[in-house]
Amino acid sequence: MKIRTFAELIELKAKTASIFPFLLGLGYSLYHYHLAQPLALTIYFIAMFLFNCFVDIWDNYNDYHNAVDTEDYQKNTNIIGRENISLSTIKGLLAFFFFGSLILGLIVAMMTGWAVFWLGLLCYAVGVFYAGGPKPLSSLPVGEWLSGITMGYIIFLICVYINTHGSFVWTWQTIGATFLVALPNTLLIANLMLANNTCDLEEDEANHRFTIVHYIGKSAALLWWKLALILAFVAVVVAVILGLLSPVLLVILLISPLMVKLAKPYLHRQIKRETFIVSVKILMIFQLVQVLLLFISLIHF
Repeated sequence: MKIRTFAELIELKAKTASIFPFLLGLGYSLYHYHLAQPLALTIYFIAMFLFNCFVDIWDNYNDYHNAVDTEDYQKNTNIIGRENISLSTIKGLLAFFFFGSLILGLIVAMMTGWAVFWLGLLCYAVGVFYAGGPKPLSSLPVGEWLSGITMGYIIFLICVYINTHGSFVWTWQTIGATFLVALPNTLLIANLMLANNTCDLEEDEANHRFTIVHYIGKSAALLWWKLALILAFVAVVVAVILGLLSPVLLVILLISPLMVKLAKPYLHRQIKRETFIVSVKILMIFQLVQVLLLFISLIHF
């Protein structure tokens, strides 16, 4: 298999969606708790990356296997059919990434505490059933929020817990604080999935995948997408006001005109090959600036 094909199969370009919540969790641990556990954190990062690869291959495999449109989508659009990848190779990769991440995840749980196991189990359940099973979550009107919460919040929360497991206290206040800090990532990752499903509405319906866009229509989906982007900035401001983040994070407001400029082509035309990249760029830029500002704030405080 060519490197380019493998990178597309595991959707390498989209890996920043999970890497930045990890980095945000590290930065928040250092800023708020002044703690970090490098060894456990490194193992967790590898486990997270491997499982992310599993989920993306699993998604492609199930889309190929369950495709109703076998002449066009299965043979020409889905990467497995388009690149003639053998199903035995796909199954081997799935087993490697799944069990590799599982073993590493169990090691981290034994090092830090079983909260990692239960939170990880939740991620595994969403990852496996997102594309698999008789009613995949990705084909239901809950896929966007489940992907946003698991990738945007749970990854962040596990990272914070690993770093601070000796002093971390499970209270509604702690959960609320961590959720607010991770909310921009949660919203924008959900937005990424929403944009994908908005662009793919007709293709999804042809393959009997009825996402939230099928039920609310494109106009409401675009309104939701815009509101989520606005709320991402609002969440940062509220977190600063509450003292959860440094005032340095308010600098992120300076990129709001850029976000508006980037959003316009997608809001005008929802075409996968042309404007879906807008949602990817918005997510990457917001995450990058947010993480950079958080680490810069560590220098001053």
